[in-house]
Amino acid sequence: MSLNRNYEPIRVGLLSDEPIRLEGLASIFEELPGEGRSQLLPAAGSTHELLADRTLEYLVVDLNSSAGGLETLETIRRQRPDIRLIVIGPEGNDELVMDSIIAGARAYLDLRASPQTVRMAIEVVTKGSIWAPRRLLSTLIDELLGSSDTSLTNPAPHLTDRERQVLELILLARSNREIARQLGIEERTVKAHVGRLMRKTGSDNRIELSMRALNSSAFPDANIVERRQAERRQAERRLPPVSVARPDSSK
Repeated sequence: MSLNRNYEPIRVGLLSDEPIRLEGLASIFEELPGEGRSQLLPAAGSTHELLADRTLEYLVVDLNSSAGGLETLETIRRQRPDIRLIVIGPEGNDELVMDSIIAGARAYLDLRASPQTVRMAIEVVTKGSIWAPRRLLSTLIDELLGSSDTSLTNPAPHLTDRERQVLELILLARSNREIARQLGIEERTVKAHVGRLMRKTGSDNRIELSMRALNSSAFPDANIVERRQAERRQAERRLPPVSVARPDSSK
């Protein structure tokens, strides 16, 4: 008996200006879901058509073939702030990745991503998580530490001691597994704490949680900036010497 019968199919919008690219994206959905996973159903259309479809909760945006670029993401964010974006864009552009995340993207992949990777990223987003290079998320948090966004400033919610510990480690760019190991608790317990933190702060993901925590002065005595800088210096000292490959003179 299949375990998928109780999982409702999830429709995912596809936005691309090039028919060939669109066909390639649609092929990602041909794979049948495994046990405990929902069927992903593609829905193609123009920006206007996709945003008008209120049944769509997820949207794959191909920036490589979109003339609008980041303006397209901003338009989507204004008209449908509830929709979750999976962005496919150029590789090697860290600034674009971070701008996309700030504009509301829950996942960013480049052209090298395999169909399996794209599908995995979509599934991660449908489960409420974020798919992005960890080093860039860490950099984004560093930038947030040095900025102030009054639109996110709210009275600090009441947090338990354990929730404060978990949130502080999130601000230090720790994964759930690392937080669990450092606090001596199970990873599923960490996930439960993160879920409560998001509910208490009205956040949809870890990035927004970090922004709200930093701007609500939830950690007046945490010295997060100093701790992150100290850890970065320690990491740099542990890095092995960089070796440069020499061309093969025999060729």
